[in-house]
Amino acid sequence: MAAVPLAFDQEQILWVQGHQYVVGIDEAGRGPLMGPVVAAAAVWRHGILSPADVSISPATFALVRDSKKLSPKQRDVALSLVEEHFYVGVGIVAPEVIDRVNILEATYLAMKSALSNLRATLPKHRDTDLAILIDGNQTLPNVTLATTTLVGGDGIAPSIAAASIVAKVTRDRIVDALDAKYPQYGFAKHKGYGTAEHMAALRRYGPSPVHRMSFKPVKMNIPEVANRKYSQVMQ
Repeated sequence: MAAVPLAFDQEQILWVQGHQYVVGIDEAGRGPLMGPVVAAAAVWRHGILSPADVSISPATFALVRDSKKLSPKQRDVALSLVEEHFYVGVGIVAPEVIDRVNILEATYLAMKSALSNLRATLPKHRDTDLAILIDGNQTLPNVTLATTTLVGGDGIAPSIAAASIVAKVTRDRIVDALDAKYPQYGFAKHKGYGTAEHMAALRRYGPSPVHRMSFKPVKMNIPEVANRKYSQVMQ
């Protein structure tokens, strides 16, 4: 059965309230053991309109949905569609920053950076012209723009779905580049998640410079920590 295109219902609510730009925000990479966390912000370019108003076929627009439900090839096609029909901003926070501030705070930083970069691409606007839709149940701290959180938002609101595609493809491409630099870990296969293959490589080689040293599975495989743990067991 073909996927049904997402409706702009959530965006419409905010458009009716007078917000010209409804910003969808999503992230990729909170759970992996390595690499950056990436956030994206996306706004429908065509104003208070539906896809039909700009002659996009329903079958094509159906690809603008939860990025996790798309194949890599579909995500590449969807990304081209998003870049054509949405204003986009991206925020990237490196693993060393994640280690310093924790993953939640790093995710907030990535989202705020994505929002700031998006706003730089928008036509002249005021704060009251914007409203934010965030995937999940956590709002952005210290942001005064009108904000709505949506659990499962990437499967509900096209603006969040568009952001999820941009964030996912951006992070996957970064991880693929890191795989070429550190091929022994198999990053391209598991994208940094704690699979059996990844954990075996961590035990064999120890962490790479792009691993998140504050994450417990990585920390326990830092040589000095692992040796200390082994010594304690032997005592």
